[in-house]
Amino acid sequence: MSPPSKPLAGLKVVELGTLIAGPFASRICAEFGAEVVKVESPDGGDPLRKWRKLYEGTSLWWFVQARNKQSITLNLKHDEGREVLKKLLAEADILIENFRPGVLEKLGLGWDVLHALNPKLVMVRLSGFGQSGPLKDQPGFGAVGESMGGLRYITGFEDRPPVRTGISIGDSIAALWGVIGALMALRHREVNGGQGQVVDVALYEAIFAMMESMVPEFDVFGFIRERTGNIMPGITPSSIHTCADGKHIQIGANGDAIFQRFMRAIGRDDLADAPDLADNAGRDARRDELYGIIDRWAGSLPLAEVEATLLRAEVPASRIYSAEDMFADPQFLAREMFLAAKLPDGKPFKMPGIVPKLSETPGGVEWTGPKLGEHNDQVLGRLGYSTEQIAALRNSGAI
Repeated sequence: MSPPSKPLAGLKVVELGTLIAGPFASRICAEFGAEVVKVESPDGGDPLRKWRKLYEGTSLWWFVQARNKQSITLNLKHDEGREVLKKLLAEADILIENFRPGVLEKLGLGWDVLHALNPKLVMVRLSGFGQSGPLKDQPGFGAVGESMGGLRYITGFEDRPPVRTGISIGDSIAALWGVIGALMALRHREVNGGQGQVVDVALYEAIFAMMESMVPEFDVFGFIRERTGNIMPGITPSSIHTCADGKHIQIGANGDAIFQRFMRAIGRDDLADAPDLADNAGRDARRDELYGIIDRWAGSLPLAEVEATLLRAEVPASRIYSAEDMFADPQFLAREMFLAAKLPDGKPFKMPGIVPKLSETPGGVEWTGPKLGEHNDQVLGRLGYSTEQIAALRNSGAI
């Protein structure tokens, strides 16, 4: 029996992206069956190839971020390089780009040109501040988007400066919005008989859209949410606690019935039965007292015993996982969150599994991130270029 077709099989995606936001968006498309052609500069390609931990000169991150993609090199400052790109885009469904606004226009590849070339093309544009507004021409990375969008302001402890999350979350969230927008645009095109359109994602807006009740709380009450460390203000108890062996655990016991189970599990029936602690408002009024009690309980036991107690009581909790914890965890393993792959020299390694899980048409990984320009001949051949023409493009510096 042949494996099921992936849900995006048949879609053609061209990526003009570097580093994180654009490439992550196209990676998702590639994992679910789209044919993704990543266009890179002949002069070194995507800088991500050299970011963080390198294996024989190539980033391990690269092998994940570019999996299932075809890499071609095009010099977009070269007339013939741009002509190749136009041929690619003439038959593409989606273009994903994260240049600074105006860069493609200066190359003669703005939306008006591309839409005339291919009226069904969906163009996903990821940038710091979007394609309009007074800041549109400014460079903006994920860290800037996280700062402007409100995330950094509320992250950290109240008596210290704001801190970053441990990953480039702004770029990745923007990528998710880009994919969502592209799929919406494709539905409009295919179901409503519409044409292609621009999906304009600003990094700061991608974060701003996640900021929960920030806008109405400020507008109605003038309330500005501040940094509160590990606790959730107004939602009690939910915090991180340190166990006797120095390891940490997140406990979320803020549901009414959950709180009662939790208190009984740690021998505090008096708190489980206290009328004023029966709802969240009452618990939040005694927040410091409750956190002190939980701190002392967790601090008296090793992590494994704390986990076992909470598991038996059905209290939502998790140790603060490191990569080492994940590799040994049965939940990660049961859901195939580590895929076996091989580096170019044959060395086996693990890469993260596919998210989300689709029951009928799951995504998958066919190959890891390719060498720079690995698919030049293959892709250009599909576009109708002969072996001699490809050699001429290479000699002229177009590819």
